[in-house]
Amino acid sequence: MKKNINKIVVSGGNGRFATVLKKTVDSKNYYFPSKSQMNILNLRSLVKYLKLKRPKYFIHVAGLSRPMNIHDKKISKSIDINIIGTCNVVKVCESLKIKLIYFSTGYVYPGIKGNYTEEDSVNPINKYAISKLGGECAVKMYNNSLILRIMMCEKPFIHKSAFYDVKTNFIFQEDVAKMIPKLLNKKGIINIGGKTQSVYNFAKRYNSKIKKASGKKIFPPNPSMNLTKLRKILW
Repeated sequence: MKKNINKIVVSGGNGRFATVLKKTVDSKNYYFPSKSQMNILNLRSLVKYLKLKRPKYFIHVAGLSRPMNIHDKKISKSIDINIIGTCNVVKVCESLKIKLIYFSTGYVYPGIKGNYTEEDSVNPINKYAISKLGGECAVKMYNNSLILRIMMCEKPFIHKSAFYDVKTNFIFQEDVAKMIPKLLNKKGIINIGGKTQSVYNFAKRYNSKIKKASGKKIFPPNPSMNLTKLRKILW
């Protein structure tokens, strides 16, 4: 059976980003399997589903993210889902010759000076970022792949307070979803984000009642990314 060049499978089909993506893309071409249909921790499950659908692209969004401290409290779960699960995805995509797009995080950068390019050295700022970088290591071994280092959040901003002393490139999930069609055929690493600003200034645009909070004991001051590569692709 030949691959359908329009078919795209998205892991984490019931997750937050997948829910937003479903509203943005042509549902005839996209498949959003649940965990029971395709389990990234089970190689047989992955192979069975992907052989059945025969997609050209696999967007790997499934992962353990928040709360951030879960990666400190449940190390095994973090390793299983974000590292071993991603390794399984890479193995199967390579075997079936499927293009892999992996969602990573901008927190893999040191977070000190900001404006990090895709070529800058990485030094994950917390265990969540370490787990995502572990996934990146596997993805980088597969040439037909793309790593997206993303600073993404839900709309509206879900927290009651925001850091005034931490700069990032936060961007809403729905804006990332709109970019996906233009990124499918790219390879390597691409930073994905919005305007560099404090988390507070980002959140205040959409919630005038947001409270200020300090994040200096939690995050380094400036994990913002350089988006030149992204802008060239989009515009």
